[in-house]
Amino acid sequence: MNDAQTPATPAPNVPDVPDVPNAPDAPDVPDPRRETARRIRIAIGAFKRRVQEAQAEGDLSNPQLTALSRLDRMGPMTTTGLARREQMTPQAMGATIAGLEKLGLVTRSADADDARRSILSLTPQGRDAVRSGRNAVVDRVTAVLEESFTDAEAEALAVAAPLIERLAQLL
Repeated sequence: MNDAQTPATPAPNVPDVPDVPNAPDAPDVPDPRRETARRIRIAIGAFKRRVQEAQAEGDLSNPQLTALSRLDRMGPMTTTGLARREQMTPQAMGATIAGLEKLGLVTRSADADDARRSILSLTPQGRDAVRSGRNAVVDRVTAVLEESFTDAEAEALAVAAPLIERLAQLL
């Protein structure tokens, strides 16, 4: 018989061994950073949904508050620079800024170095809006922190807030 005529040798009988997660020889240990990332994503998603539900009529939108806050912390900048910082398209940021201009919270001025560009700055009312921190969402979060969190838990959230902000900037 040549090779083409040789009958195939049957595979040896090997019993199926089910995959056992947490088997003693291969413990299933989750990656702690991946688990943290998953929990942050879920928590922030839930927080965002609750914030949208609590937002009162007339409150500034999250993009508007973020733009005002960024201008307050970093000073005057272009719409494109602000969009880049917030990882938004310049068009979307332009719409956000237009709403803030209409409310008298932001003003445009010509760039001294390049007249084709305009520089965004906070008006005194815009600065007051950022610094007052008054809106329905902030009021609600403040009330929940006071009613349902210990001082140590509130402090832990205060410490975590800049870390979460930094994480968002790095994404």
